[in-house]
Amino acid sequence: MTVTHDLRAGTQAAAPAPAGPDLLRAAFRRHAAGVAVITAPGARPVGFTASSLTSVSAEPPLISFGIGTGSSSWPAVAAASHVGVHLLGEDQSELAATFARSGADRFAPPTRWTTGPEGVPLLDGALAWLVCRVVARVPAGDHRIVVAEVTGGDATAREGRPLLYHHGRFNALRD
Repeated sequence: MTVTHDLRAGTQAAAPAPAGPDLLRAAFRRHAAGVAVITAPGARPVGFTASSLTSVSAEPPLISFGIGTGSSSWPAVAAASHVGVHLLGEDQSELAATFARSGADRFAPPTRWTTGPEGVPLLDGALAWLVCRVVARVPAGDHRIVVAEVTGGDATAREGRPLLYHHGRFNALRD
């Protein structure tokens, strides 16, 4: 390991690791993120767990999330005019795991859901949910950044604390 010296601060810093997927994954394991499930209508409803959800704009109300183009959900999300966004509570790690698991029948019991506005699958029990109209799908490497405008939802669906994703695991907030 190469060590560099910062003479101004009088400290030593390790040389940076080479850029690449491993560095990005290692760095973001240290970044706690809220957990959401994104759903979309289709011949069969689709959904996936996302920790890339971001509030983009208040006026108009826009959100964004990333999805891999190799994901089984991508074809339906690519064709959908609307998506559902579900903010999960700390007691919903099993639901998050189901929607993160490749090959799982994500909408089979015990998952409880209904068809909402614009045909969007809405999951029961989320802390909050939104129905959003897709306005852009921006290429970003092997992913697409989906930008969507909020058209409705319930920000107070139930009380609770959020589910977090940190260091490869689902976690809860601590006081």
